[in-house]
Amino acid sequence: MVYISASKIRPKISYGLSRISNPTSPSSLYFFCSSSSPNPSPNPIEEAAIHRTPRGKHRKPEKLEDLICRMMANRPWTTRLQNSIRKLVPEFDHSLVYNVLHGARKSEHALQFFRWVERTGLFQHDRETHYKIIEILGRASKLNHARCILLDMPKKGVEWDEDMFVRLIDSYGNAGIVQESVKIFQKMGELGVERTRKSYDTLFKVIMRRGRYMMAKRYFNKMLEEGIEPTCHTYNVMIWGFFLSSRVKTANRFFEDMKSREIWPDVVTYNTMVNGCCRVKNMEEAEKFFVEMKGRNIGPTVISYTTMIKGFVSVGRVDDALRLVEEMKSYGIKPNAVTYSTLLPGLCDAEKMPEAQIFLKDMVKNYIAPKDNGIFVRLLSGQCKAGNLDAAADVLKAMIRLSIPTEAGHYGVLIENFCKAGVYDRAVNLLDKLIEKDVILRPQSTLEMEPSAYNPMILYLCKNGQTAKAEILFRQLMKRGVLDPIAFNNIIRGHSTEGEPADAKTALDSMIEQGHLPGSSLYRSVMESLFEDGRVQTASRVMKIMVEKGVKENMDLVAKILEALLMRGHVEEALGRIELLMHSGCAPDYDKLLTVLCEKGKTIAALKLLEFCLDRDFSIDFSSYDKVLDALVASGKTLNAYSMLCKITEKGGVTDQKSCQELIKSLNKEGNTKQADILSRMIMGKDKVTGSKKGKKQLSGAL
Repeated sequence: MVYISASKIRPKISYGLSRISNPTSPSSLYFFCSSSSPNPSPNPIEEAAIHRTPRGKHRKPEKLEDLICRMMANRPWTTRLQNSIRKLVPEFDHSLVYNVLHGARKSEHALQFFRWVERTGLFQHDRETHYKIIEILGRASKLNHARCILLDMPKKGVEWDEDMFVRLIDSYGNAGIVQESVKIFQKMGELGVERTRKSYDTLFKVIMRRGRYMMAKRYFNKMLEEGIEPTCHTYNVMIWGFFLSSRVKTANRFFEDMKSREIWPDVVTYNTMVNGCCRVKNMEEAEKFFVEMKGRNIGPTVISYTTMIKGFVSVGRVDDALRLVEEMKSYGIKPNAVTYSTLLPGLCDAEKMPEAQIFLKDMVKNYIAPKDNGIFVRLLSGQCKAGNLDAAADVLKAMIRLSIPTEAGHYGVLIENFCKAGVYDRAVNLLDKLIEKDVILRPQSTLEMEPSAYNPMILYLCKNGQTAKAEILFRQLMKRGVLDPIAFNNIIRGHSTEGEPADAKTALDSMIEQGHLPGSSLYRSVMESLFEDGRVQTASRVMKIMVEKGVKENMDLVAKILEALLMRGHVEEALGRIELLMHSGCAPDYDKLLTVLCEKGKTIAALKLLEFCLDRDFSIDFSSYDKVLDALVASGKTLNAYSMLCKITEKGGVTDQKSCQELIKSLNKEGNTKQADILSRMIMGKDKVTGSKKGKKQLSGAL
């Protein structure tokens, strides 16, 4: 048996006591009391857990309809989900079903729930739930389902009313299916549903929105025949539709007709007439209606003034637009976002930038953001064109204060004009903010920076030792699809000038990969930078790319690179480059290369270069042969000299007799008597290598 000591139990008891909410309460003392209580607690630790005060705020219990909507949104509509909902709901009443339909996150969920509770007999739908589902389906353009539910209502014992048909007519109109709206309207008459002014007004709006003004006139006459009197709203819809279809005379005729019926126009009517006249740029008529409205003691609204301002701006009468702004302010009517969005473009077109600056300050003061953010580009360009760069910078600050997202194009306008004005320090500061905030890389950005903005900035940075910053800017632009050869050139030259040939080479490779063809001066800049940094092989690779791209300039630099390769022992690479140059029609000066190699004691490199030239029958000066032979003999490479002399003779070349005599002495001295004898007979003419079979056999054996 295993015994447990009391010391091991104490921590558990103390832990339980620490969780008791009120240790001084009588219930907490039962554990220590010797006498039994009437209702003793079986487990004091469990009792303490029950009475524990929860931390934080109390969570409100989730409503049943919200829980059902969340379940439908997160789980597929299956029998298992249906059973889960049944367990939650003891009884489906009207309030619960209506709220679930209203709160459903998708129209599919609402339709499935609507049909399920009806099919399973859990709830009998009434007029309100039918109207709600028709509204939901119409808003989601599920019009066939809505139509079927509407037409099946009598089968369920639910009567139709006009509002349901009006809702369906409007839904078909919003979807652009005018003919179905008309059919539903006609169906109302067939089914005996009373059509009032509400149905006709909805039909007029649907028809006029699609430009069917002749059909609207026919139904308007039919409405009058049925004894339904039009209202001011009816005429407003009709006049709006006629102006929308550019039927100005018809709109005026209906306006006069409504007055003849003693249906007095309201502010909406006059706003519609003013707007219609402004659309056709007839500002005289628009002013007439505007004055008439005020003469009838109908106070113009901000919409009235904004419409007139828009009309004046459209015909270039900006001063009249400014007069109206002052007038509306004097009547206590504050301009709204539409007013400013209408006025500011006109001020920019009229080059009234001081006034535009004043209105922009008013917008910031009242925190009114315009409806069209494109106005800020025009404000920036207009202020820069006027030479007021401080005001242009204030435009960007206003965007930030109005919480309008700034884009690369906005910064670009300022940077471009700062560079044009020579204020490069301000341009650099603006660029720092642009890079720091990753404005260029924002996926929602639609206004890109123009080449006229980033190219001067990159050129300035590269000329002033800040090529790294210029490359950061350009790499961000490349991620947006910008592949500008001018920017590539400036960055490569900048790296070369700053002594960063590796970065210059990387930028050059990127430029070529993107399909751009660098100029000869750019190749020269990179090759010179690499060459001066001692990276001869990298310069050689750039030279190879240059020749392959068909650039035939910079041959003086090419000769230096070839010489350096040979001097450093990269003979095979140098010969490969010479081969490429020959195929491109750019032969280097072999005699000069051979002379330099011999003078600097690079006899093996000179030997391989001469062999390369002899194998390809390149034109070499006789003095170059002698220099190579003398250098080989002087360095003790007599056999190499003998082999080369034989090749020269075989090719029909002629060498200095003195050099040959020196070579014969050296061969005899080193014990190569056979080669010396053959060479002496070749010189004396006793056995010509090129004409005698025996001589050829002896030559091949000696070699």
